[in-house]
Amino acid sequence: MLHKILKIVAAILSLAGIVSLVRIIAAGDEAIKTGEKAGLVDPMAYIAYIILILVLAFVVVFVIKNLFTNTSGLKNTLIGVGAFAAVLIISYVVSGGDTMKYKLQEGIATEGQSHMVGAGLTAFYVLIVVAALAMIFSGVKKVISK
Repeated sequence: MLHKILKIVAAILSLAGIVSLVRIIAAGDEAIKTGEKAGLVDPMAYIAYIILILVLAFVVVFVIKNLFTNTSGLKNTLIGVGAFAAVLIISYVVSGGDTMKYKLQEGIATEGQSHMVGAGLTAFYVLIVVAALAMIFSGVKKVISK
């Protein structure tokens, strides 16, 4: 039943997107550049937003459903989330606030903002190294197993 409903919703959204695309193509580039885009492009943008929201909602629902039906998966997910949180916390503790004043468009960056930027960069570097090591380890393991 749910599968049929999803097919109908997908067909309706696809049809609306096609109609909107044909309207945009028929109007031409000049009509969009001169300011008639509100009536042409906006419906296409709303369709894209609706599809994005639906996809995100379904992903969240099915991921949560799968986590609770597959307990070993839940354990592995919680370990991954915990490791990610640990990297973020360690990065925040290790990075220090910069005493130098940075001029931004909104004013001057505070020490707290500088501390958060430093923590984000540190976490990024740590995660890049972990990802690179994981890829190297996986490649070496694959070569050795052959």
